Amino acid sequence: MSTEESRHVYRLHSTLELPLEDLRDHIDEAAYPDGIDDVEITRRNNTLILKAVAEDQSVSKYTPTAQLKASVTENRVYEEDPDERRQKSFSWDEEEEEEIESELVEYAAFKGDRETVLQNSLLQYEMFLVLCEIASAAEKGTLTAISERDGDLEATRIVDGETRPADIEVVEGPRDHGSGESGVNWRDNKFISD
Repeated sequence: MSTEESRHVYRLHSTLELPLEDLRDHIDEAAYPDGIDDVEITRRNNTLILKAVAEDQSVSKYTPTAQLKASVTENRVYEEDPDERRQKSFSWDEEEEEEIESELVEYAAFKGDRETVLQNSLLQYEMFLVLCEIASAAEKGTLTAISERDGDLEATRIVDGETRPADIEVVEGPRDHGSGESGVNWRDNKFISD
């Protein structure tokens, strides 16, 4: 692992969702960034953890590497949209409504801010790149982030699998505006007597 380059993830917000089966296929076929040899997937009840395996053999097995955390949910997926079907036929046209073919599909949901989705600092930027690849494969959800690479800030925005333009805007915070001049000066208030 190169320590010469400075790489950090400062802000991250994710609402990504994709079928668990698609995620596993993506991870199996993915080309990982430098520094990551593999990504291990562990499931604990309804929590999915994708943990980076470092290429550097000198990293202790007790050193926690960066990991992505997702919740696993089940969603019913219909072959035909039920609302569309209702619009096509009127209730008096059919005596008995046919049941629409459906199945329960498990989804991995990467939802939350940086500490919720991307944890631990060793290989954090590299796992962020893995998350960006997952976001590009996801059909639903948004990933927005501010990261730093070699001293330059980068904005990332991926919406429904498509990379979109993103800018970083620096604005004044409420504390900086007016330096407290807009407050009440209680010492010189003529309505308060000694």
